[in-house]
Amino acid sequence: MKNKKLVSIYKKLYKSFGPQNWWPGDTPFEVAVGAILTQNTNWGNVEKAINNLKKEKVLNAKAIHDMPVKKLALLIQPSGYFNIKAKRLKSFINFLMNAYHGSMKKMGSEEIHSLRKKLLDVNGMGPETADSILLYVLDKPIFVIDAYTKRVLSRHNILGHDEAYDKFQELFHSAFKKDVRLFNEYHALFVRVGKEFCKPKPVCEGCPLK
Repeated sequence: MKNKKLVSIYKKLYKSFGPQNWWPGDTPFEVAVGAILTQNTNWGNVEKAINNLKKEKVLNAKAIHDMPVKKLALLIQPSGYFNIKAKRLKSFINFLMNAYHGSMKKMGSEEIHSLRKKLLDVNGMGPETADSILLYVLDKPIFVIDAYTKRVLSRHNILGHDEAYDKFQELFHSAFKKDVRLFNEYHALFVRVGKEFCKPKPVCEGCPLK
């Protein structure tokens, strides 16, 4: 029953909004940085922070690795919580440099389950960020669960809002074939409907899921 509901939600959202072509970023490395900086902020602020890194010509693993954390914090200031995020970004870059010589391509050649475990061991890396990197950067078939997804599914009585991340994720992994494009598209559609209709104070009129 839940599987049918999830398929139905996807079809309605896709019919209403069309393809989302997500996630924004010029390179896999830029998308990974964006995934880390986007925690607790909106995308507009992340773009400002990334543009600062681009202007300084430091949007690469080696430059960030060699940079003092205070300088990095100043550059990513627009993204909010910048001292914490600078440390998290540094932790990820250290992991990338030490384990994969700074290469996203080498990281992507690792098997998904062992790589996910390693990513979750990186300081400050939660499942949503790790899975965003796996799906959007490395094209691994894993479904990303975020606040929008939880809100929509709980309001449609599919799963309680406070259930574990893994329980939400398992819904999608059992309902669909593991397909990178589909998982990418479906997650982006949740973000779209969450921003436009399924807000903290919902706007149900006109929502494709009404």
